[in-house]
Amino acid sequence: MSAVPRGCAGAPRGRAGEKQCSWASYMTNSPTLIVMIGLPARGKTYMSKKLTRYLNWIGVPTKGVYRREAVKSYKSYDFFRHDNKEAMEIRKRCALVALEDVKSYLLEECGQIAVFDATNTTRERRDLILNFAKENAFKEVKVSSPDYPERHRENVMDDFLKRIECYQVTYQPLDPDANDKDLSFIKVINVGQRFLVNRVQDYIQSKIVYYLMNIHVQPRTIYLCRHGESEYNLLGKIGGDSGLSPRGKQFSQALKKFIEEQEIVDLKVWTSQLKRTIQTAESLGVLYEQWKILNEIDAGVCEEMTYAEIEAKYPEEFAMRDQEKYLYRYPGGESYQDLVQRLEPVIMELERQGNVLVISHQAVMRCLLAYFLDKSADELPYLRCPLHTILKLTPVAYENGSFGSVGAPAFTLDPAGNSGARRRSRAWDWSIPGATSHPGQCSPPTVILEPVCVFSFQMLARLSTGLEKIGAGDFPKPPSTLVSQRKVVK
Repeated sequence: MSAVPRGCAGAPRGRAGEKQCSWASYMTNSPTLIVMIGLPARGKTYMSKKLTRYLNWIGVPTKGVYRREAVKSYKSYDFFRHDNKEAMEIRKRCALVALEDVKSYLLEECGQIAVFDATNTTRERRDLILNFAKENAFKEVKVSSPDYPERHRENVMDDFLKRIECYQVTYQPLDPDANDKDLSFIKVINVGQRFLVNRVQDYIQSKIVYYLMNIHVQPRTIYLCRHGESEYNLLGKIGGDSGLSPRGKQFSQALKKFIEEQEIVDLKVWTSQLKRTIQTAESLGVLYEQWKILNEIDAGVCEEMTYAEIEAKYPEEFAMRDQEKYLYRYPGGESYQDLVQRLEPVIMELERQGNVLVISHQAVMRCLLAYFLDKSADELPYLRCPLHTILKLTPVAYENGSFGSVGAPAFTLDPAGNSGARRRSRAWDWSIPGATSHPGQCSPPTVILEPVCVFSFQMLARLSTGLEKIGAGDFPKPPSTLVSQRKVVK
C-alpha cells in the first residue's frame, strides 16, 4: 500500500514498516462533511451514530460532531425560539465551534468523514455550513430527515414539543427542484419508507446511500455464538474443518433448549459452511442458512497447525502477527482487515433482518462484535468471544446519551442443558472495556454500552463444562501481556 493521504502520523504500519491505511480510505479523494437536517425527534442522531459506526468499521476514519454538547445546559424551549435573538447568536457561535472541530478532525487528525449532527433547519444555517466547507475544500452530503407524520408517545415532555414547534416556524426543507438542486443529498422519508437521492457523485457517497437503505428501526434481537468445541480446539489447532467434540455436542443440545425457552418469534439461524457450525445448528431442529462468507479467517499455510508449530516453522510470521494482529495476513490467507471486508454483506443483511442467531467462529464473531460495539481496529482482534457463550444484541432508543439494559434474563447452561439453573461461577468473571458489570451476582453481569453505540449488550449464556480445560484461549489478553497466551489465542 502507498502512503496515507495527507501524511497522517498515527497510521498503522505494514510488514516493512511503511505506513498503511484502510482500503476504503483510498476511495475518498477529499474529506467529506455529512450534514444532518431535520426537526427534532426525527432519528437524526440514531442515523448519524449508526452511519459513523459503519464507516469506521469498513475502514473510513469518521467522527460525529454534535452541537448539542455546547448547548445542553439550556433546558427551556425558549432557548430555541426564532425570536430569541440572544439565543440565536449563541446557537450560531456553537455551530461555528463545532465546525472548527470538524476542520481540526478532517485536516489535522487524518479524518476522512465528519458527521455534523444538528437540526440545521434554515437555509441561512446551511449556507453558513456550505461556505465553511468550500473554504476548507470539503465535499458535502446532506442527509435529510424531513417532515413525516408525528408519532410522539403520550409521555413526551411538553417543553420538548414546544421546542419542536419553535423549529417548525423556521424550518426550510431541502428543495431538489430549485435552491438545492446542485447539492449532493439523501432525503430519508418516513424512516426509510422512501428515499430521494440527488447528485451522488463518488464511491463513499454511494456506500452511504446503500447503508441507509438497509437499516431499520423495528424491534429485533441478534444472538451471536461460536460453534461448540471442536476436535481441533482440543488439539490446539487453528482453522481446518473438524467436527464437534463431545463437549461441543453437549453445547449444541444446551443451545437448543435455551433457544426453545426463549420463544423467539421468526428466528433465522445462520452458520458458516464448516462442519463445526453446521453440527451446532443441526441440533436446533430448525431451518438454517449456510453462508460461506461466515467461514473462519483463512490461516493460509498455517491451517491445521498449532501455535507452537507455527512459531517453530514460521518464526518471522509468528512475530509479525504479534506486532500488528489486525493488519497481519497469513501467507496465502487472510488478515482481520480482509475479514471485515468479506463480512460487510453479513452486516448489511443483519441490519435488514429481524431476529437472527449467527453461529460462527472466533475471528468472525470478533469482527461482527466490533461493528455493533463500535470498537477500533486495534481492539477488534482482542475482543472476548469465549466458546459455549451466547451474546445478545438488542437495539435500544437513544435518550440523553445513555442506554439501559434490555433483554431476557441471563442463564447458565449446564452440561445437561438445564438453562434455568443459576449459580455462581467464574465463567462470569468477564467484562468489556467501557462497560459496567455487577460482580458477585449469581446471574451473569448486564453490560451497558457507551453512548456512541445503539445496541444494548448481554452475555446471555455460558455452558459451564470445558471452561477450565479450554483455559486462557477463551479470554485473550491485551497485546502487552499476550506473549504467555499467544499459543492458544487465535
